[in-house]
Amino acid sequence: MRSQIVNAPVSNQCSEFEDRRSGTVAHPSTMDEDKANVQPSNQDAFGNEEFAEVKYKVLNRWQCGLLMVAETIFMGILSLPTAFAGLGLAPAIIILVVLGILATYTGYVIGQFKCRYPHISSVADAGEILLGPIGRELFFTAHMLYSVFIMASHILTFTVALNTITEHGTCSLVFGVVGLVLSFSLSVPRTLKRMTWLSLASFASIIAAVFVTMIAVGVQNHVSSFKVTAQTNLVNAFTSVSKSSHMSIDICLYLVTAIVIYLYAGDRVASPALSSAGPLIAKIAYGVALPTIVIAGVIYGHIASKTIYVRIFAGTDRMHKKDFVAVGSWVGLALSLWVVA
Repeated sequence: MRSQIVNAPVSNQCSEFEDRRSGTVAHPSTMDEDKANVQPSNQDAFGNEEFAEVKYKVLNRWQCGLLMVAETIFMGILSLPTAFAGLGLAPAIIILVVLGILATYTGYVIGQFKCRYPHISSVADAGEILLGPIGRELFFTAHMLYSVFIMASHILTFTVALNTITEHGTCSLVFGVVGLVLSFSLSVPRTLKRMTWLSLASFASIIAAVFVTMIAVGVQNHVSSFKVTAQTNLVNAFTSVSKSSHMSIDICLYLVTAIVIYLYAGDRVASPALSSAGPLIAKIAYGVALPTIVIAGVIYGHIASKTIYVRIFAGTDRMHKKDFVAVGSWVGLALSLWVVA
């Protein structure tokens, strides 16, 4: 499942989608009756935002798309060549395509689920519908752990990037604190709309870094010792196929990046592959990739903070306020999650 079900306004496209899928066109009055019958008793956690100080359901389609692109195409793509080295070229291609198809179908099902239960705002809400209170806690815990580990990986990558760029003797812990402060600062806004343009910068950054890396390994001496298949074990196989998320719109980009870098860098390819581009180019590539290293982690941190925030203040007017308690609670949650990460 996606880490968060984006809180964009639910449009009539859900009902239209159901009509197209069933091959029927319902009369407007019939559709209204069906909606009344299907609508669950649960209330929307964000309530009526018409006169709210802070509005959350403000994203349009292209803004949601930018956020999802930034969430799925980030530094994980540059760990795929290492996965290819662990599995071999042919098995890795097959697994990547299969997982991409599976992820595409998963997104399709989640879309149907959101149309059926418009009130849900996170996977924890979906877990409650599927498995009751136990499911809610289980999905909530899994979501928090996943988000915190993703945030931690971005802070770690940020320290590696600064160590590579500066070659300075500064302790990695100091660079980690710098990454924490920067990521936390960008997580302060309470709405995802303000992160839309950051998402665009993140996508442009990772695409540029990918091209820099592919060109660099391509023009270097061809020392590749790639294998069509590779001997592996359960640990290597599991870590290889769990490197990053796979969505249908990303499959081609994933394949091209992983295959090109693996063919030229060979079994000694580093993870992330930026480090395989040579000392000078690695500095350039890490510098270009800094926006996506920070921003992609910020999106996960924002979503994790909002999940807890909504759970605490759902059903109250505190969520939509700008007073000390509301703002202080949000800032405290965001800071706590980044410190834990």
